[in-house]
Amino acid sequence: MKKLEVEVTSKEIIKPSSPTPNHLRCYQLSFLDQISPMVYNPTVLFYSLDQITQFNFNATTTTISNHLKKSLSLALTHFYPLAGRLDGGKGFVNCADDGVPYIETTVKNCKLAEVTHNPIPGELNHLVPFKLDDITNIIFGVQLNVFDCGGIAIGACLSHQIADALSFFNFLNHWASIATKKRNPPTPQFLSSKLFPPINISGFDPRSGITTENVACKLFLFDSSVVETLRENYAMENNNDGERKPTRVEALSAFIWGRYVAVTTECNEDPKKKKKRRMHAVVHAVNLRPKMEPPLPEDSFGNYYRITMTIPSLNAQQKCYGLVKQVRDEIKKIDKEYIRKLQEGNEHLDFLKDSSERVLVKGEFVSFSFTSLCRFPLYDADFGWGKPTWVGSPALTFKNLVVFCDTKNGGGIEAYVSLKMEDMEKFEADKELLACVNKNKP
Repeated sequence: MKKLEVEVTSKEIIKPSSPTPNHLRCYQLSFLDQISPMVYNPTVLFYSLDQITQFNFNATTTTISNHLKKSLSLALTHFYPLAGRLDGGKGFVNCADDGVPYIETTVKNCKLAEVTHNPIPGELNHLVPFKLDDITNIIFGVQLNVFDCGGIAIGACLSHQIADALSFFNFLNHWASIATKKRNPPTPQFLSSKLFPPINISGFDPRSGITTENVACKLFLFDSSVVETLRENYAMENNNDGERKPTRVEALSAFIWGRYVAVTTECNEDPKKKKKRRMHAVVHAVNLRPKMEPPLPEDSFGNYYRITMTIPSLNAQQKCYGLVKQVRDEIKKIDKEYIRKLQEGNEHLDFLKDSSERVLVKGEFVSFSFTSLCRFPLYDADFGWGKPTWVGSPALTFKNLVVFCDTKNGGGIEAYVSLKMEDMEKFEADKELLACVNKNKP
């Protein structure tokens, strides 16, 4: 894939089609919103010219853009906080219908297939409207990118300060449903601040861990057959525990983390140096909606996720056995009692402050985080010309982070891996990793 050259051709603001009622003008942030990273969540949806003309032979860039803008305006009436402005100091969104930025660009000397067949996550950052770590009071933005071949890419960013990834994709699909008029999408539920009331978070920095320096992000494709083999291998490792077979995400998390440790840790350290070996922490993001009592609908809008932290048991050769079970045991701890304490807020805030201090300040732990978007509705956004040919993620602003996404077909998993550049050089050259990676991106 060549470096993308994107030229902005127009900018405007799209406002909700109907004014937000006065009683909804103040959208209160929840505790979970308060402690979420101060970044934008991005995504890029790709649609080829062939599929666009198949549904509408007379489609032009102008008609496509007008169609998107009109339906976006209607969707913003239902998701009114997205058109507001964040008042971070006061912990709420002022929903006065200021609107969302809508940018149109042309991608010069590049065809859509050149991007989707061999994607480079860092280049996809040119296709979204905001710099991800340059968070402002603007909640949401859209960028329509038009390629030389006539294909398009819809890039969007949503502030992580008010919503998680599932909320993001639910909004995109809501917008698409309005565009096609195929069905009436469910009305979103804005209950987050009632379920998790805001508290004083002084002493905690939501920007902690964010970085863009010396970080490389690469996309690795794992076919379903490889993932199934990994599941079998880790199942055999735990065959005496009576545990169910590892999930795809559990198995792939253990494998990727194991290869990271293998290539970044010296196994044969000089005992004379007596270098203190840092501990590792494996972090997983967990969707809270099904954990609530009663479970929350998937269309509940907000930051309904939390993290688990697993301290793997390593032997002298820095190899880990039983990580799948350890992670599973930590996730099981997110139960009714956990959520009750989470709703009170203070105990979890203390945990976050302590973890940040030990990882980022004291350097006691090497933290490695996993986020899974598998089984999320990534490929459902049909704006009238079919579902996307591919959905990609720009490079995110964290190191030691892996994001999993389902492939569109075949049951495989795409893993976006962000590491320090020197670690990535070792990681992407690892023979055991390469033996499992499909080098041909669909």
